[in-house]
Amino acid sequence: MAKEFISDIKKIRARARKHIEDGAVTAGYRADVKTVVKLLNEALATELVCVLRYRRHHFMAAGLSAQTVAEEFLLHANEEQAHADLLAGRIVQLGGAPNFSPEGLSARSHAEYVEGENLIEMIREDLVAERIAIDSYGEMIRYLGSDDPTTRRMLEGILAMEEEHADDLVSLLEKQTSAR
Repeated sequence: MAKEFISDIKKIRARARKHIEDGAVTAGYRADVKTVVKLLNEALATELVCVLRYRRHHFMAAGLSAQTVAEEFLLHANEEQAHADLLAGRIVQLGGAPNFSPEGLSARSHAEYVEGENLIEMIREDLVAERIAIDSYGEMIRYLGSDDPTTRRMLEGILAMEEEHADDLVSLLEKQTSAR
């Protein structure tokens, strides 16, 4: 027996007008907005720290095969910046304020800012940070479940990119260690 979808359009219209100042957060939003904004601000800090680390690695990469690795670092930095922009936009949609303050940035971030002394150390540190991001985003996605499908889908997209970054870094690490 097929489940029927029955919705009272008059009630939906009335609810939409009731708290119009809440924007995207309607009565049907089931997550705790404050907690979600806090989690998204932590993810934002993580992405910003990753942007800074990848950019430093891009400029500091040295050695025979450094050009290819430096280009990969820059690509990842730009993709992490795009993630930060998505997160900041969603925070605003939920009525929060994105925290771009450099004060306390590393404390809010899940990933650490580790510079690395050479190309292999840089790649390893970036891989550690990607693995942290993968676990963090996975936990956030499980926490949200079906309570905030829009944020969940956004985080799933970011997670997929973080997994790609990790795969890229594993390949770079293999190439660097086998070249020695």
